[in-house]
Order: sequence, then C-alpha cells, then structure tokens
Amino acid sequence: MPDPVRDRLAGVAGLLVLVAGVVGVVSGLVPAERGRLRLVVDLLGLPVAAGAAATSVTLGVLLVLVARGLRRRQRRAWAVAVPLLVLAAVVHVVKGLDVEEALLDLVGLAVLLVTRDSFRADPDPDERAHPVQLFLQLLSASVVVGLVLVHREAAGSLGAQLQTVLRGLVGLSGPAVVRPAHLDLVDDVLLWLGALTLLVPVFSALRTGRDRQAPAPADLDRVRALLDARPDGDSLGWFALRDDKQLVFSRTGKAAVSYRVVAGVALASGDPLGDPEAWPGAIAAFLDRTCRHGWTPAVLGCSERGGTAWSRAGLLALEVGDEAVLDTTTFTLEGRAMRDVRQSVNRTERAGLAVQVRRVGEVPAEELDRLRVLAASWRDGPVERGFSMALGRLGGPGDERCVVATATRDGQVQALLHFVPWGDDGLSLDLMRRARGTDNGVNELLITRAVLAAPGLGVRRVSLNFALFRRALEQGGRLGAGPVLRRWRALLLLASRVWQIDSLYRFNDKFGPAWTPRYVCYRRPSDLPRVVVAGLQAEAFLPQLPWS
Repeated sequence: MPDPVRDRLAGVAGLLVLVAGVVGVVSGLVPAERGRLRLVVDLLGLPVAAGAAATSVTLGVLLVLVARGLRRRQRRAWAVAVPLLVLAAVVHVVKGLDVEEALLDLVGLAVLLVTRDSFRADPDPDERAHPVQLFLQLLSASVVVGLVLVHREAAGSLGAQLQTVLRGLVGLSGPAVVRPAHLDLVDDVLLWLGALTLLVPVFSALRTGRDRQAPAPADLDRVRALLDARPDGDSLGWFALRDDKQLVFSRTGKAAVSYRVVAGVALASGDPLGDPEAWPGAIAAFLDRTCRHGWTPAVLGCSERGGTAWSRAGLLALEVGDEAVLDTTTFTLEGRAMRDVRQSVNRTERAGLAVQVRRVGEVPAEELDRLRVLAASWRDGPVERGFSMALGRLGGPGDERCVVATATRDGQVQALLHFVPWGDDGLSLDLMRRARGTDNGVNELLITRAVLAAPGLGVRRVSLNFALFRRALEQGGRLGAGPVLRRWRALLLLASRVWQIDSLYRFNDKFGPAWTPRYVCYRRPSDLPRVVVAGLQAEAFLPQLPWS
C-alpha cells in the first residue's frame, strides 16, 4: 500500500476511534433494548450488566481522548487504543448484546492494526513516567476521599468499606450497606472519582510534547554566528534569539530553523538562518523533528525566498501580508506625500518632545533598567504580545547592537522604540511603546528621527511593522474591485475593530515604504485552521489553554 494511502487510512482510523468513543458514551447512558438486556441478565445477572454500562461510558471517554493522540500519529496512543477497543467491544456485548457498537469497535481495531506503521510519533522525553506517577497519586487520593465518604454514609467493616470504594471507582456495588437516601450520591461520587483517576493520566500521556527548555547558550552563539555571516539575511533573523524559541540545525551547522510548539503546531518564524544553500538540510531536520513528535509543521512570516525553500520541501505557501521597509538613504519629510507625517513631527516637537537615538550598548545600565520598567508599565494588557516579529526583551546580553529611540519631555521619557539588527546595515522594529496620554504623533516622531539618524549608525534600511492582508485592504477599496474582494475587505475592516489590521497598515503606509510580501506555509489545507489558531496564540492575540 503506498504511503500516502496508508497515511490517509491512519487518519480514518483516528476518526473511527473518535466515533466509537462517542457511541460508547451514548450507549452506556441510554437503556439497553429490553429483549437483549433480559438475555444478559438471565445469563450474567443485573449487576454485571449495570457495571458494564458504567464501564462503557468510561471507555468511551478514554477512546475520545486517545483519538486526539491518534490524529497526531502518536505510537503510545496506538498502543492504548488497541486494547481499549477490544475491551469496549466485549463490554458492549456484556451490557446488552449491543452487537452493532461492538462491530464498530472491531472495525476501528482492524484499521489500526493495518496502519500500525503510520503511528511513529514519540511523546515528550520528560513525560514518559509522568502519567504513571499521576495515576498512582490520583488513585491514592480517590481511595482516601472515597473511604471518608463511605465511612460516613455506610455501615460495615473497614475491609468492606475499602472494597466498596475500589468497586465503586469502576461503577460496581460493594459489600458495605449504604444508606438508601445517599446511595445515588455515593455511587455517583465514586464513579466520577474513578473516571478522573483514569482519564487525567491518559490525557497527560497523550498530550503533545513540547520543547520546554530555553536554547543553550552555545546554540545562541551559533545563531549569532549565522546571522553575522549573512548580512543579506532575513529582517526577522534576530528574533530567532527569543528565549521561548527552540533551534534545529542542519547536519553541517551552516543553517538553522527557529520554532516554538503551540497547541501541537511547530511554528517556525521567518526564513531559515544561515547559508541558503544549506537551508534544505535545516528544513529537513525540522520536518523530521515534527514528524517524530507528532507536531503539525508551519511557518509564519517567511519571505518569498524562504517560502520557495519551504515549498520545495513539500509545504504550501499562502501570502498573508507585506512588510514595510524604508530606505534611509532616500527617506525625507519633504513633499506632499509626507505632509501628514511632517505635521505630526512638527506638532510634537513644538510640544517639547525631544528624541535621542542610541545603540543599546551606549545606554547606561541604570537608564536601561528604567526603560524596561517603563516599557512593561506601558504594555497594553498583562501579556507580552509578539512572536515572529518580537524579541520579548529589552537590552539583554548580546543585544548591544540593538537600537533604542526615546522621546522625552522635561527629562521624563514619554515613549520609546526598540530595533534589532538586520544584517550589518539594517534595523527591524521590535517594540513601540508610549505613556498613556502622550501627544498623538509621538510614534511618527520617533520613527522619523530614528530613520533620519540611521545613516550615522551605518544603517541604510529599516523594517517597520507587518501589514496583514495589505493587498486586500488596498485593492478592495479601489473603483472596480470585484464583489469577493470587497466582501473580504469588509471582513478585514470588521476584524480591525479587535486587531487593528487596517489602522496598522495605514500607519505604515504614511512613511512611503517599499512593501515586500510575507507568507505562511503549511503542510496541507486541512492544517490551515489549526495553524491560524496556533499563530494567534503565539502572538498572544488568543489565550493559550492549559492543555494546548
């Protein structure tokens, strides 16, 4: 069987297990058909049939959780799903001769056995023993809580009460006599404790692995060497030095990919680092790692050259916006096109704002500490936004070549910009913060003065913010735009009320930049919704859930 066919069939297996789990939950909750149930009761007794129904619910939920791991091709999920399906098929027969549900389990089992080689993804190395430990801890806590409850509500020896608790955790009755008024309460509490004892460790075992450790200092030094060796590199290259990104290098060490895992998606940002001739090796190493851990590979904000390299490795590319780049050798405030910017600059300077542009290495340590405090206090919300185009720190070790521009009035800092190096003659905007109530136009003042001061710093190009779906916003408002484009622009304007898509584009456009396209890359169309959600979570526009 060709690998693509086998891979698709493995996806069908995950779906079958999911359906079997849902059916198991519903079947356990719905009363069995009377004629069939009578046969089971006559043969095995009513307690066995009732216990099988409760077990069916638990197994169904387990199968639903296992299906999540199967979708990510986890080997551990396959090993758990096979015995669960066998047990579920038996339980369906025992609880009421539910042959149809049992056949569904067996079909899912057969497909899993045929596609076993497709499930190769490993869990996190540091989580291999965690589910067992968690199960033992939950079991101990459940037994203690159950004993307290049964001792209060039931008569009998301690041994009988312990047996009642252990049997109650799997939905069976025990020898201790529970007061009739509280029988349902005891049974429900014990059953839920048993379900949690089983489900939480299984969920933990199947959770997608993540690289949690910060990059090693030696790896960061290798990245800086790659950045220094390619002065024509990507404007987002310096952001590979974020503390929450991981690195994977090509075999030769001449190229690397930086990434972060969010909600099971391995998000690479920007172009690969280093020599473009060595990019395929780094890309192959990254894709191999995603396959090994069951992650969905994706790329955010790569350039056209980077997108071409990713496309050659089998990923699809979609243009999602443009980067605004200014040429400092030709930038000027003169002319009608720059009138709005010129007026903002003149107005803020008349209001007493003065700008200072310096390399971070030239800023005294005490002043740098104050700027960090101010930047954090001016942040919009409790979470630091940004991932693909943000460094996440101000003035860290090794960042001496970064540039900070500050606007002050009467010796007090009112706003600041932070730029990271782009090759040996460029800067890329990282941070833009200002105090609440500061004069409108202070950001225009800071950008203008930073760009005009750039030639003195040996900088001839400055990358500003990224404008999402710029072409649609620009072309959708033109005369003669088609209905689809107009509706797409209207949707973007609606979204701009939350995410400032249109206002950010218009702000950048005031400076007359050259626009360069940026792309998102993904493995297949069905992955795109997950990639979008993971990207929004990484950029802190959506909250990250505890299990993501």
